[in-house]
Amino acid sequence: MTSTELSRFPGWLRPAGVRGFLLLLAFFALIVIAGPIESAAAGHAVLGLLVGAVVATGGVLAYRALVGWLEQRPVDELALGEARRGVLRGLGLGLLLFGVVIGLIAMFGGYRIAGWGSVSGTIATFGIMCGVAVTEEILFRGVVFRLVQKWAGTAIALTVSGLLFGALHLFNPGATLWGALAIAVEAGVLLGAAYTVSRSLWLPIGLHLGWNFAESGLFGATDSGSAFHGGLVVGVPHGPALVSGGGFGPEASILAILIGVLASVWLLRSARGR
Repeated sequence: MTSTELSRFPGWLRPAGVRGFLLLLAFFALIVIAGPIESAAAGHAVLGLLVGAVVATGGVLAYRALVGWLEQRPVDELALGEARRGVLRGLGLGLLLFGVVIGLIAMFGGYRIAGWGSVSGTIATFGIMCGVAVTEEILFRGVVFRLVQKWAGTAIALTVSGLLFGALHLFNPGATLWGALAIAVEAGVLLGAAYTVSRSLWLPIGLHLGWNFAESGLFGATDSGSAFHGGLVVGVPHGPALVSGGGFGPEASILAILIGVLASVWLLRSARGR
């Protein structure tokens, strides 16, 4: 940012660290506010879709407005023209990766279907997960990862954003330290790698949505310790928690960590090749 652009801000707002902290605070507050509203909409198809759409749209517009103003630049990482392509690619990848994870867990006896869920619950889960994916990716990849990568490099950005992303899940009802660490490794690094290879938030948003929706909306599994979302079937863990993920859900399975790490390596190698 040039000195002329900085002069548009009051003195206290000119340091880059202050502006970065304001972005962090703003989008953390959005997650805190949206969380209870999303929980209240669980199981209600129309309400879930409506809440998810409002939260996701509000998050995108707020990010574009705040980043554009505080950094005085075009917000290319959330360019609206790239939304459809990026989200669909990420959605497909997320569905595929979680499908592989749950298939492996089932193969080793760690997942069973206890009955049918509901279409209404599945629709509501999709809507809610749209809001979750957008707000969490904006905070952890759009703010934390992007700024840390700019200041300290990709390796440190992956570590910091991954650990903070895992720590957020310690606030979930059935959270465990192991589960939070698993999330940090398999999802935090994976989503940071998705941003690195695409230089766009749309790919990690779609990836996050596809993974979460498959987990809760299709396979009815507990999502990071939270079991309030509905799915097409009711999935239950079985056998050793190291395989099934136990009460935290499949994301605490060693198999999920393995798939997440392999996918992260593939994305990071692709980014280096480019």
